[in-house]
Amino acid sequence: MQKEYSLDSTEFPSLKSVSQKMFDLIADQLDVNTAYITKRGSNEMTVISTFNKKEEIIPEGFSVEYSDTYCRKIIMNEEDALCTEDLTKDVMTRELEVTSQLQMKGFLGVTLTDLNGNVFGTLCVMDPEEKVFSQEDVDYLKAMGEVLAHIIELDHTQYNLGFLNVPIIPVRKGISILPVQGIIDEKRAEIITRTVLEYAAAQKIEHLVIDLSGLVIVDGEFPHVFINVIHALKLMGVNILLTGISPAIAQHELSNNEILKMNIHISRNLEAALEHIGFHLQSQ
Repeated sequence: MQKEYSLDSTEFPSLKSVSQKMFDLIADQLDVNTAYITKRGSNEMTVISTFNKKEEIIPEGFSVEYSDTYCRKIIMNEEDALCTEDLTKDVMTRELEVTSQLQMKGFLGVTLTDLNGNVFGTLCVMDPEEKVFSQEDVDYLKAMGEVLAHIIELDHTQYNLGFLNVPIIPVRKGISILPVQGIIDEKRAEIITRTVLEYAAAQKIEHLVIDLSGLVIVDGEFPHVFINVIHALKLMGVNILLTGISPAIAQHELSNNEILKMNIHISRNLEAALEHIGFHLQSQ
């Protein structure tokens, strides 16, 4: 049974970002004007990322009923590909409404799947001029699709992680710990901000220990969400303590000095942070 992706086109930030960098290479390699990725919906195919070298042929968000698409012919093909020199003359495509709409000729498309082989959509290129694509060209586009399969999986995992509960751990009345794990993207940052502020107000938190030991730093950038959350919590009268500062975070702080400017207590570990506010862990 094929997996159906419930995420809409805005929920694939990594796929859109990486594909834009790849499209330029693909367009040069295959000498085409347009490259794009579609996502298969319940009854339609929607373009979620597109590149047009000169004139815009396929806009992002362009959607066509599944039965009237090249994508259907690609996905249904045993070779998981559709290659034609001229869409307007090919017996498989010349009668499709989308062919008369786009007025394109050269076309090559391959099925785009996730790492488990579930159909996500298609990766396609097209051009206003007639194009003869070789088997090497088909293999090249399929290889690009295999790379994008990893990015699709990354976005899907990130999406699911974003809906996990923010793991705030109550220690005792007025004291809680926020252990931060993994990569913090924009969507997860919104969830963390909303959840932490609502929790602090509802539970009348006096002291919140933010443990950053599990935070993954991407491209040397410290997630600015924590700066914003700390400022907001301080305005609410919450005392913030930071612990778990990794070498990557410390390296970022050397250049930006954002954490030190906030004048908050930093402890070497969780036990030291709790002891600083008068709470001692008792060994059994």
